[in-house]
Amino acid sequence: MPIVQITLVEGRDDQVVARCIKEVARTVSASLGAPLETVRVVVTEVPADRWAVGDVLKSEAAASRGGVGWTIESAADVLLAAEAERRDRGRLTDEWPELDLATAYAVQRRLVEKLVERGEQVVGVKLGLTSEAKQRRMGISSPLTAVLTDGYRLEVGEPLRVDELIHPRVEPEIVFVMGRRLEGPGITAESALDAVASVQAGLEVIDSRFTDFSFALPDVVADNASSARFVVGGETLRPDQLDLAAEPCRLTVNGEVVDTATGAAVQGHPAEALALAANALAERGEAIEAGQIVLTGGLTDAVFIHPGDTVAVEFEHLGTLALTAE
Repeated sequence: MPIVQITLVEGRDDQVVARCIKEVARTVSASLGAPLETVRVVVTEVPADRWAVGDVLKSEAAASRGGVGWTIESAADVLLAAEAERRDRGRLTDEWPELDLATAYAVQRRLVEKLVERGEQVVGVKLGLTSEAKQRRMGISSPLTAVLTDGYRLEVGEPLRVDELIHPRVEPEIVFVMGRRLEGPGITAESALDAVASVQAGLEVIDSRFTDFSFALPDVVADNASSARFVVGGETLRPDQLDLAAEPCRLTVNGEVVDTATGAAVQGHPAEALALAANALAERGEAIEAGQIVLTGGLTDAVFIHPGDTVAVEFEHLGTLALTAE
């Protein structure tokens, strides 16, 4: 019977702790090949001033930052302020070393709640780090998820205002529009695709709030996966009208081809990415709603965009979609 002991700093949200325990149990079960029901996770909690990195207590580190302690609320506020002020910053994890993935998703949730509180509406979800190479670099085995609001959306032909952003990059996407609610767990690529009403082309603008796009996994999750802007257009097709894995695209900057890919670049098939998103969201009690859009992940590396640039994606069946910066 595998027994794992984890130590947490006192004061964490009970739901965050519960998610952490479940994730540890699942990881141990998968790593050791042991039945999940045989895994035991023992949790101990320590006061904040008894937690240290090296010989520096957490309380001492907070004092060195002027006595500012990190919370889910303060982290969300810091990231939103950086976005509003067009100001990049160092990693949260450099100042808040105990920030873990479960807490980062709680920060992301609070950040989105604040966007909704100021009048924005949730319109969909997106996946990040969908390529195996990026996942290996970040030490994960599946993509991360983030939330899209209408505040990020651009209409076809609407220019991208670079002066509203920090250091924007653009990547091409295959986009799903959901015909019905998709809720995990247990979603497969086939059942995920059955819930899709239509497929379109997309361009996503990412704009990390961290200097030089340098972040650890909890940083980018908390930052809502660098979400900034997106545009959806081109042809509108049913999923059965094309081979999504084989669908080719070309990414151009000012008419020059800079990269090519097929739909297989995202998890082997965009429907696999959609299934992963639904199952990951289910672990946090969430689902993909009917009518929402899903950005399935960048098909190529993201390219920087500057005032005067036009970035376009040309799909074989999904058509062409362009974005011009000013």
